[in-house]
Amino acid sequence: MKTEQERSELILAINVMLNQAYDSTLDEIYALLQKIEEEEEEEDLKAYEQAKKDAEFDGSVSWSEAKKELQTEVKKEVA
Repeated sequence: MKTEQERSELILAINVMLNQAYDSTLDEIYALLQKIEEEEEEEDLKAYEQAKKDAEFDGSVSWSEAKKELQTEVKKEVA
């Protein structure tokens, strides 16, 4: 996972490039970002459903544990 400073520097560099991009390129980037967001949401829902099934099956996983695990997995994918 990136530090706050690394993240800020990356966002600034991206903004410079976005401001120089053609409109058609911006449209493509926006579409890709939307697709990524949708895929991440779908993965989150699948992980949530699996955690619920696991908890129902053996009763050993609490909601807070499942939620924590889900957040950890999301952070790994983002990093």
